[in-house]
Amino acid sequence: MDADQHLPDRTEEETVTEPAAPRPVPGPPRPAPGPVAAGARPGPPGAAAGTATSPAPGAAPSPAAPGAAPRFADLADRPVAEHVAVFEAEHDRLQRELSTIDQL
Repeated sequence: MDADQHLPDRTEEETVTEPAAPRPVPGPPRPAPGPVAAGARPGPPGAAAGTATSPAPGAAPSPAAPGAAPRFADLADRPVAEHVAVFEAEHDRLQRELSTIDQL
């Protein structure tokens, strides 16, 4: 069996066209963020350091939010190997809380 038998017949002339619009070109690399001060916590973009973000207008306050603070308070003092267990425990707690939404 010849290898040419598997190729389609090309009777029509194929044309290559240029793209309709030029593609965007990546810009220069962004500068890396500076070092984080000890005890500093990242916040949402645009939030000033040390200021609390307010909930959306009309949103009910989250009763679990104050309880989450103690779980993460000593996270910086723990070995990195223990961070996964802390976040997994919080993830499990949040899943349990979210599963009760439909029961309200």
